[in-house]
Amino acid sequence: MKLEMDEHKFVFICGLHRSGTSIFHRCISDHPQISGFSETGVPEDEGQHLQDVYKTAKYYSGPGTFGFDKRSHLDETSDLAIKGNSERLFTSWSKYWNLSKPILVEKSPPNLVRSRFLQELFPNSYFLIVLRHPVAVSYATKKWSKTSVNSLIRHWLVCHEKFMNDKGFLKKCLMVKYEDFTEDPRTTLNSVCSFLDIENFKSDREIRSDVNQKYLLRWKQLEDAGFYSKAYKKYLIAKYENRVREFGYSLKI
Repeated sequence: MKLEMDEHKFVFICGLHRSGTSIFHRCISDHPQISGFSETGVPEDEGQHLQDVYKTAKYYSGPGTFGFDKRSHLDETSDLAIKGNSERLFTSWSKYWNLSKPILVEKSPPNLVRSRFLQELFPNSYFLIVLRHPVAVSYATKKWSKTSVNSLIRHWLVCHEKFMNDKGFLKKCLMVKYEDFTEDPRTTLNSVCSFLDIENFKSDREIRSDVNQKYLLRWKQLEDAGFYSKAYKKYLIAKYENRVREFGYSLKI
């Protein structure tokens, strides 16, 4: 088992629910040297649902909430970070990978707060971090989480800040923005290929560049939705703007 694992590169896609990781996962899995999950029968073909080593996001209250639970954050010091579990995960996921491909991809939202843990289990691992505007992620997640925009923006920050604290421990990591990917897919995919040291390729999948707009428009319209909505937006900007800017985004839109 160990020899077979050593023959592969493992790519973990990290990004919150509704960050665009699903289309990103499908696109890079189209590369002839890469195998990702498809038609597994679980939500968004996420590896978290295809194993029994660690808890899924749902155990920690699910989308827009899981990162608030400190137990969801795993690193190399976790009791679960043992050799037997790396083999156990590989065995579970291998049922859905094409092991003739040298690069194997898994994506799940909790990866964002478990990168160091995954690196400990899979030393030959690469991490692709997908960031999307916190306003878009928050509104897109709201129907699942049933929580406020305030809580969702805070969750976005908590999870990404945890990742940034972990990033210095990662050997191989590439961060990409959803907005850059949808605007110019080829350039983003080429940067991924360079990162993985494989030949460039072109994905034929349809990638829309306008998906953010409906969410950003809802945010903008708070200005004209009455005194309380306008005050609420102003409050959120004052509370989170400086932290959001650390990731290259702004709430002042």
